[in-house]
Amino acid sequence: MFSANTMNAALRISRYAAPTAVLAFSLSPVTVEAKESAKPDVSAVKKSIADLIEDDAERRGDGTSLTGTFVRLAWHCAGTYSKVDGSGGSNGARMRFDPEASWGANAGLGIARNALEAVKEKHPDISYADLYTLAGVVAVEEAGCSTLNSCPACGRGPKIPFRIGREDADSGETSPKECGLPDADKGSRKNTNSARSRCFLS
Repeated sequence: MFSANTMNAALRISRYAAPTAVLAFSLSPVTVEAKESAKPDVSAVKKSIADLIEDDAERRGDGTSLTGTFVRLAWHCAGTYSKVDGSGGSNGARMRFDPEASWGANAGLGIARNALEAVKEKHPDISYADLYTLAGVVAVEEAGCSTLNSCPACGRGPKIPFRIGREDADSGETSPKECGLPDADKGSRKNTNSARSRCFLS
């Protein structure tokens, strides 16, 4: 009889496994053209993030996980975007550097960034900017069914479209001068709508 952990692992593998490759062999010489940059296998990266969330939750054993922290990481990377001058946003992954790394609004997100280093090491072709955003995507998709409720049977949440292409900045020089993220203790609808007009998951 399979244990619950074995079945969950099998579900994660089947969910993110890439389609079976078709191998063609030839006796004639093959010319291979060099590519400018390799594209990451998004399905493989998603599986690594899902495994990271699951393994971390099992180690904690207290019902908590990295799920919410990964959602917050993606939101705070995107939340610096300004429609006024086009500054900020997920592109650049500038939270790795000051001043964003030291903003009070980003306190505790070093835990998420450090946890994702193992995924980055395994999949070096993905940018940090794409990785941080994808971590939020996987976290939501792993949280439950399309009903937004936890589903022990499939472990799926709503499907979120995702495209790669974000690039990494070399420093925090292009970060906004001030933290534009809304304070968590200002929970009025006015402030929430103001934040929505400035930011989006870019």
